[in-house]
Amino acid sequence: HMQSRFVCQRILELREEGVPLWDIAVLFRSSFHSFDLELELARHNIPFVKRGGFQFMESTHIKDLLAHLRVVANSQDAISWNRVLLLLEGVGPQMSQKITHWLLAGGQPLERLRTFDAKGKVAHGLKTLAQVLQCAAQAERPAEQTNYLMQYYVPILKRNHPDDYPKRLKDLEHFQGITDRYRSLQRLLTDMALEPPNDSAGGVLVVDPDEGPLVLSTIHSAKGLEWHTVFIIWALEGRFPSFYNIESDEDLEEERRLLYVAATRAKENLYISYPTRVFDRTLRMVLSRPSRFIEGLPEDLLEPITLVDEEQNWGWES
Repeated sequence: HMQSRFVCQRILELREEGVPLWDIAVLFRSSFHSFDLELELARHNIPFVKRGGFQFMESTHIKDLLAHLRVVANSQDAISWNRVLLLLEGVGPQMSQKITHWLLAGGQPLERLRTFDAKGKVAHGLKTLAQVLQCAAQAERPAEQTNYLMQYYVPILKRNHPDDYPKRLKDLEHFQGITDRYRSLQRLLTDMALEPPNDSAGGVLVVDPDEGPLVLSTIHSAKGLEWHTVFIIWALEGRFPSFYNIESDEDLEEERRLLYVAATRAKENLYISYPTRVFDRTLRMVLSRPSRFIEGLPEDLLEPITLVDEEQNWGWES
């Protein structure tokens, strides 16, 4: 979170110094690495375009999980109910609308869900969903609520997206990490509802209509391009290089080459940053070291910057 706040703050400062947004890029190894930053940019009303991967809020699986959370927060949310119910086996658009109308016609939809007159797979699906939503509703923190819903939703994700299930699961795990810092589900959902601005009239940032947006890009999509200022985020051991991408020396060298590609996209300013404590749920371990590719670089090449808040984060500026 501090990493994203730092990047946004520095972008606003650069903009005040006369560097146009289109000449600033934030680069990352994997598409999900930008999710937290996308939320922070929306909070600051900074327009951006993303190259390589979907924007956070455009992802089907993120929308699915958020629909479940919205039902927990507001059981009268018909649109979210419809999305949640359509994920059940045997439930189509007509059935979903029928169930939603029936649920909202009486009080306490979460309780009524158990008693809807259905048979077979649909009946089983409704009872399971009701149980999960009740557990999530009784949990106190968004991270705990998300955990209940993740356990329920992951098998659905695997069934609906067998080809790229692992990638989508990684997105969800990263989202789960974002929920850790929230104490209020309503605040989480409010932040998730923020739309990246197309223009900033009346907002924090006044942008010339002819000025292009900030660029967020995977490193693969940035090849051959250059910007005045480049931020490389998540330069963290376990993320860059990723533990999942290293099976041989050749793989490691490919990761190193990617960082070189990213670093050489900068014409004037280069920032490399990483958070110092990130819990990886898949590995069940805390990631806390800078990438091996930057660890030990001499300070005459890079100026260390330490950010200290509720959690500590580091970055370097060259």
